[in-house]
Amino acid sequence: MVRPFRVFAVPMLDVEFAQLSDPGTLRDHNEDYLGYILPKSSEEVRTRGWLFVLADGVGGQDKGEVASRLAVEKVTSGFRSAAAGEPPLTVLPRIIQAANGQIYESGMAMMRGCTRMATTIVVCALRFDRATVAHAGDSRCYLVRQGRAVAVTRDHTVTSEQMRLGLVSSKEATAAATSHLLTRSLGNEMFLSVETSEHQIFAGDVLVLCSDGLHHSLSNLDIARVAGNGSDLAEAASELVTLAKERDGSDNISVQLIRVRDVERVGMYRGRHYKIH
Repeated sequence: MVRPFRVFAVPMLDVEFAQLSDPGTLRDHNEDYLGYILPKSSEEVRTRGWLFVLADGVGGQDKGEVASRLAVEKVTSGFRSAAAGEPPLTVLPRIIQAANGQIYESGMAMMRGCTRMATTIVVCALRFDRATVAHAGDSRCYLVRQGRAVAVTRDHTVTSEQMRLGLVSSKEATAAATSHLLTRSLGNEMFLSVETSEHQIFAGDVLVLCSDGLHHSLSNLDIARVAGNGSDLAEAASELVTLAKERDGSDNISVQLIRVRDVERVGMYRGRHYKIH
């Protein structure tokens, strides 16, 4: 189901959003789970901002759909309860680690000491003129700007690590049997290393959060063409999912599209934000 949102205009940041999740053509259930938090007032825009989160339950393990839902619910509740004004760079790793602990403990309890419940996650928080992205696993975030889509996350997979070390080429990595083997995910270990980055955003930018069911089927050019053409976001989400199903469809497919309509540039001085003219 596509869920478009038009968030009220505010002096600092103006955002619109749509999302869609589909089980694909071969699976009879969906282990992906999506969530978001939208600010309810101009005060919340300044002190908390927007949050978008996408989780993909690890296939082949028990209760992947439970893990992804727990991850999203724990992250969204943690974001709501964070201190107003706390930087997303400190909030996101903490609440993702808390979600990891809950999933790990739940998995251990369900399996009587042998955890078998895990999920990937990608989270994006928008506040002022910055996007803070945190992730674990191979769910991705792309930044689409001026007709180009660039991944701002890196996959935590065996082949991705081998590529970074120069052990395999990109072509060899794509064909490798270990291309889907994760090196990080929520629920497998008691402690998790969360990768976090911050990016300046501009009016017209589109952020794309997606599960591997989408990005394994579509190229950066496909994503840029559909998400960055200025069309209705609900239609763009539907087109991306349909295209991924036509190309493959063997996995669940999920996407969140976040378009930045306007920003107000800010700086930081002695811990306080100020407007840049």
